[in-house]
Amino acid sequence: MLIPNNILQIIVFSGAFLALISFILVIFALVRQRKIRKNLETLFSGKQAQDLEAILLAQTKEICQLDKEIQELFEISNKIHDLAQKSIHKVGIIRFNPFKDIGGDQSFALALLDGKNSGIVISSLHTREGTRIYSKPVIKGESEKYTLTEEEKQAIKAAVATKPTKV
Repeated sequence: MLIPNNILQIIVFSGAFLALISFILVIFALVRQRKIRKNLETLFSGKQAQDLEAILLAQTKEICQLDKEIQELFEISNKIHDLAQKSIHKVGIIRFNPFKDIGGDQSFALALLDGKNSGIVISSLHTREGTRIYSKPVIKGESEKYTLTEEEKQAIKAAVATKPTKV
């Protein structure tokens, strides 16, 4: 059986076209392979070249060490935070005159409180005969053992209302 010339020409041109496409794809693959080989040579070149497994093991060991250090820093941070809660955070002061018509505002009530509103309130009463100073413990904004004066209550209220500054 004989194949007509036009069909034979179509088959030949199709074969040539497919061969040309295949040739272009082979050239593209070779160029890509050359780039990959060059990148691998760069990655593993040098006098101290190591295999990938050794590099990964070293990195894992370093990450574990860094994790331990982060945990230690976290514990230190918690201790510092606990200590900071016990230091003086809030201060409130009220100046007043204990005598209606005599003298000026030379007496005062000073509240020094920690992060939990506990601490001390110090009162100073100034008279012509001298100055007297009193201190009373404060626990959670209140004095459990001693009666507070109005000025001392105002000083505590002013201290509690103070917003601590962030450093």
